[in-house]
Amino acid sequence: MKITAIEIRRAVKAALAEDIGRGDVTSLATVPPATRSRAIMRARESLVVAGLELAVVTFRELSRSLKIKVLVADGQSLEVGDVLLEIEGPTRAILSAERVALNFIQHLSGVATSTAQYVAAVRGTKAKILDTRKTTPGWRLFEKYAVTCGGGKNHRLGLDDMVLIKDNHLAALREEKPNAVAAAITRARAKYPKLLVEVETDTLVQVAQAVAAGADVILLDNMTPSRLWQAVHMVEGRALTEASGGVNLKTVRAIAGAGVDYISVGAITHSARAVDIGLDFPA
Repeated sequence: MKITAIEIRRAVKAALAEDIGRGDVTSLATVPPATRSRAIMRARESLVVAGLELAVVTFRELSRSLKIKVLVADGQSLEVGDVLLEIEGPTRAILSAERVALNFIQHLSGVATSTAQYVAAVRGTKAKILDTRKTTPGWRLFEKYAVTCGGGKNHRLGLDDMVLIKDNHLAALREEKPNAVAAAITRARAKYPKLLVEVETDTLVQVAQAVAAGADVILLDNMTPSRLWQAVHMVEGRALTEASGGVNLKTVRAIAGAGVDYISVGAITHSARAVDIGLDFPA
């Protein structure tokens, strides 16, 4: 996934407007306008970095005269003490941009780091880690980009790029013949013939119905590893399989061992912890 310069600048301008408001009164009151400083952005824990360009654009938005040296790349694994950025120039600009720049890079690096942990946990299996739409409103592009920095794969970006028939869709069609799964897939194919069609299943009966109806992807929701194994063998490669529900770092390896193609993990975006990255003015 790529993020355009326009998307980055739009997000940065909105974040700075939210944070600075009518002005950074503390910096304006205490720091003379001609003061210049050097600052270093450094990792304070092991992490996978994401969001560097957002941080750089945040500083540049407040002063074009800042000199910024980028020392790492998104997707790179860092250790405690590794330097991400070196910044030199007007002190007021550095101080006013600091929190917004750190908010972007701490959160997105947290998403990338969490994703990398799940990717490492399933290494050696066929399973790929997918994100979900459980993202921070307005941050979806950036969080999904961070997932790719951590080695994960993107699921659908929104409701318009893939048909995903969920349990509530099926509940609304429960009276349809021959069954809700077949009816939903048939209608989806007719309406959007060029889009992939995925259907959520809770039982092996629904799995069989999804296979018979020609689903491209079958979502196996909240199934135990043994039930997942049964479902994968029922599908026999006629569709891709995706496991979801009950996924955490303790369970993901066993889920992957069932032979599914994908494992979707909402936690890598909705519950990622902001990693510890600091901005310091060295003596």
